[in-house]
Amino acid sequence: MGQNFLTDSTALNTIVQAANLTTADIVIEVGPGLGVLTWELLHLAGQVLSVELDRRLAARLREEFASWFNFTLVEGDILTLPPAAILAAHHAKPDGNAETQRRRDVGGVGNLGVVGDGDAAPIARESALPQTANATVFSQSYKVVANLPYAITAPVLRHFLEAAPAPSLMVVLVQWEVAQRITAAPGDLSVLAHAVQFYAEPEIVARVPASSFLPAPKVDSAVLRLRQHPTTLVPPTDADSLFRVIKAAFLQPRKKLANALPTGLAAMGQPIPRDKVIATLATIGVDPERRAETVRLAEWKAVWEALHQT
Repeated sequence: MGQNFLTDSTALNTIVQAANLTTADIVIEVGPGLGVLTWELLHLAGQVLSVELDRRLAARLREEFASWFNFTLVEGDILTLPPAAILAAHHAKPDGNAETQRRRDVGGVGNLGVVGDGDAAPIARESALPQTANATVFSQSYKVVANLPYAITAPVLRHFLEAAPAPSLMVVLVQWEVAQRITAAPGDLSVLAHAVQFYAEPEIVARVPASSFLPAPKVDSAVLRLRQHPTTLVPPTDADSLFRVIKAAFLQPRKKLANALPTGLAAMGQPIPRDKVIATLATIGVDPERRAETVRLAEWKAVWEALHQT
């Protein structure tokens, strides 16, 4: 399935430190693979909910972490599993915090994922996902910490950032070039940068060389940290409308707004005469000679509101 497994202990330490985990944290991990990051998370977080699509890897994870009460394996496609349903899988289990702490206090470690305290009875849990989530789940705080499958990085980020509940923090391993696009400043902005920065403040924590993976990919990676904004620039119900305007301008990103925006809006079924677009931009102080990549989110909000009035 094209996986690249992280094998660098330095990179692992960087990821978990960036997540600032405590035993009060619930962590959702996407694509645990061989469980190398999972192992680190289990020692620091109160609960780890790992979502794995590959049945062979899921079977291995189920065996390796059988003795960890704070481990829950959810087998399926992350893009079809609402975070609330994943959290509900944790809530469906009996409380294991005391047992988890007891095993940590013993301190004897055997093979990967097995704590050597002499208790042979497996205590990991794999819960069926409930069809609905209760009010407790919807108010539950959680973090996402993962080595993301690179082919679905953008959809996974959107899946969590737009979710209810959304994670308070995300620390993910992504391609270096993708991390640069997400954290871009005016002059290099893109739809992806706006789509992430609308919901969260992105930060590149570290660069991870390709040699840190097995097999080694062709590009380097980055540890990317996303801190959720307390509120969004516009209500989430208006986000699609705002982003239609942004996407319209980026259909021809090398053109100036005076040409790119009316052409893009027309292509998306919302035609506005070019002279009205230019006049609207001038009214709110956005130079029609600028390109879309230079326009900040707050300015796009002003453009969107003004065009709605027009």
